Amino acid sequence: MASSSSTQINQTTQVQSTTTPVSSLARRIHGWSWQAFPVGMGTGAVYVTLSGLRGRSPALIFVETAFYFLNIALFLLNSSTLLLQALLYPKQAWRLLQDPVKGIFVPLIVLSFATIIIGTINYAVPSGHVSPGFIYCMFWVYVAFALLTCFPMLMIWFNKPHDLTHFTPAYAFLVYPLQMLVGVVAFNVLKVMDPSDMRSVGVLLTGYFFQGLGFFMTFFYLCIYVIRADLCDNQTGFLDGHQANGAFVACGPPGFTALALINLGARAKEILSAHSLVSPMAGEIWYASSVLSGILLFGLAVFFFVFGVIPYWFKVHKNLKEILGCWALTFPNVGWIATLRVLGETFDLEGFFIIHMILATLMCITWAVLFVLTIVAFWRGLIFISKEEDVLKDSIFPTLEKDSTRAKDSFDSEKSMV
Repeated sequence: MASSSSTQINQTTQVQSTTTPVSSLARRIHGWSWQAFPVGMGTGAVYVTLSGLRGRSPALIFVETAFYFLNIALFLLNSSTLLLQALLYPKQAWRLLQDPVKGIFVPLIVLSFATIIIGTINYAVPSGHVSPGFIYCMFWVYVAFALLTCFPMLMIWFNKPHDLTHFTPAYAFLVYPLQMLVGVVAFNVLKVMDPSDMRSVGVLLTGYFFQGLGFFMTFFYLCIYVIRADLCDNQTGFLDGHQANGAFVACGPPGFTALALINLGARAKEILSAHSLVSPMAGEIWYASSVLSGILLFGLAVFFFVFGVIPYWFKVHKNLKEILGCWALTFPNVGWIATLRVLGETFDLEGFFIIHMILATLMCITWAVLFVLTIVAFWRGLIFISKEEDVLKDSIFPTLEKDSTRAKDSFDSEKSMV
């Protein structure tokens, strides 16, 4: 009897040794998602906001540069991991693209790339490491990247029905790269270009073109959001649960459009007069109308922020599994916060500079809290990880998958016998 038990234990040990367990790295790669990019965008939001402060000390610029390199590292980590996922688990990669919730985060890779371009303009061009000509080329790379990403995702998203009662402003992520940052990237690029350079006219007009296209598209999304809040049965006007984070996404379109219009108008005043385009007063008229439009949109952005922040603590789920959604507290708000500083400069309002400094400090505190909680959630295996059976099911090595599954079933059988 003892000999029989010993034989069974030996067989069990042999089966266990032939089992091919799924490594934690494989589970991480399979479980990675496009929702990782808001972490990098939130990091970029910190140095974009801090760069607008007056009288920046060398120590502060060093901190901004550190956030810039951290953003690059996060971008490379997310992009390389998702590339590995597409190569090793193509079924999972395609599933994420078609997912009605996770799929809307795909265009955020373009926004994350845009924050890197802005950081390069702020920190690499002044030091002479990057030339304005290179930045000009990167602008067109960004525009092409945005078009090649947004339109296919829009086709995938519009090819499926969607329930109005579950609509959130986060659906506007599908056109965010066109709306939020083409104009913003454009005026940053124009800061390092000579106004007399004919290429600056192309950047200016492209910035206005795509900023208008993107804003009106996202404005339609915001209209649906307001209709959902007011008219849907059995729904409150405030978003609940994980959707409560999406309320802050509504601040992005009007806030970034206000920021882009005012700054593009300031560049237009120099560029149009340098090339004698339209009329002698065209630059001044464009600038004045851009400032007026920016103020109107700034007010709308502040309203959406207040509409989202008042009920936030009572509506959001306090669960680390949903920590990634909380990063919406950072990057969508950069637009209207940065507009505060621009309006302060335009109208010489000292109060706006003070409010901007306070909000920039709160942005840094928010980033620190979210970054720590995200690391904790990652360490506990609450985010970016898949079950072993899901990894085996999507493996591109079917033979290995069968052998692993067969060995595991045999091991379980032998274990129950023992």
